[in-house]
Amino acid sequence: MSNAEMTKQMASKDGFIAALDQSGGSTPKALRLYGVGEDAYANDEEMFRLVHDMRARIIKSPAFNGDKVIGAILFERTMDGDIDGKPTAEFLWEDCGVVPFLKVDKGLADPENGVKVMKPMPDLDALLERAAAKGIFGTKMRSVIDAANAEGIAAVVHQQFDIGRQILQHGLVPIIEPEVTITIDDKAEAEDILLAEITKQLDALGADQQVMLKLTLPEKTNLYKSLVDHPRVMRVVALSGGYSREEACNRLSRNTGMIASFSRALTEGLSAQQDESAFNEMLAGSIDNICEASKAG
Repeated sequence: MSNAEMTKQMASKDGFIAALDQSGGSTPKALRLYGVGEDAYANDEEMFRLVHDMRARIIKSPAFNGDKVIGAILFERTMDGDIDGKPTAEFLWEDCGVVPFLKVDKGLADPENGVKVMKPMPDLDALLERAAAKGIFGTKMRSVIDAANAEGIAAVVHQQFDIGRQILQHGLVPIIEPEVTITIDDKAEAEDILLAEITKQLDALGADQQVMLKLTLPEKTNLYKSLVDHPRVMRVVALSGGYSREEACNRLSRNTGMIASFSRALTEGLSAQQDESAFNEMLAGSIDNICEASKAG
């Protein structure tokens, strides 16, 4: 796999990143929305097999290709699985033209100072080595901001960039994701603090280092334009964060240079009960919508 080709695609190609990385905690909800109830599996193993089947069905759909889907974020078990007998990351790049990323965080710590930082990742180096060997291009890790608390937001961003530098040492590109909860009253204030903290950390990176940012769609249009233009940033992507696909796409289309990295908004309307033609038509429509909003931005 050519890293240079993947870098070029991630830095400049039109399209969006599909987030197919729901993990343990969010998997039952993802399956339920897909029409698979908790009575359909007896244990975690069966649950993860069903969600792998769902992701494989999405990835194998004709609309899921590098023309519009330029990257995809995978859960560790998806990376370790196969699609049609080929390791998932290889299948994504070679068969679909989609750049593979891996979610690496282990979930969130308990709330403190209005935020949830990431839990420790003692095995991260081993995971990054495995990911690089499997042809993964980059990683994603998520923290959550629930209040405009300067101390909390600084802690989130500091941790994200510390681990981001560890990821860069393995030749992988980190997607740094400090999500701002969309329902909080002081969302706009939290985003102002976040912008300042991210800028500080970006300015401290080496001249040869680049990261990607995954951010909640902001209250102030184009708040993050300076990050889009920052030389240490390969791409700024937006998370849907609980907005409906329509609302997420509307907000995205107003923010210049940001592209989508949607999870729930991508799979909205897909169902295990649909036949292939209905499933593929629904997914193709979603992909077109999200891609258009990404281009408009």
